Amino acid sequence: MNYTDNKVKVTVIESHCPKYKEGDVICFEGSLLDKEKSDNVCMVAMNAIYPFVYAFRRGGNLRPGPYQCTDCGETVKFMIESVE
Repeated sequence: MNYTDNKVKVTVIESHCPKYKEGDVICFEGSLLDKEKSDNVCMVAMNAIYPFVYAFRRGGNLRPGPYQCTDCGETVKFMIESVE
């Protein structure tokens, strides 16, 4: 079975949350989190942006961002991109 499963990089471009700072990254190798290349991973943020991460993994034609975590008052904006 052939299907696209791109590597994906998520970069924090703006943060008002103590868990993230601008420039933090989260890297995915297919469906797996690349722990060696990633900074903090907040599950609330992942819940908010993972549908977009999944679309980038599968080769969807999306713009790279910004995508935002929906946690109240602690806005974090992310840039999401497929990487080689």
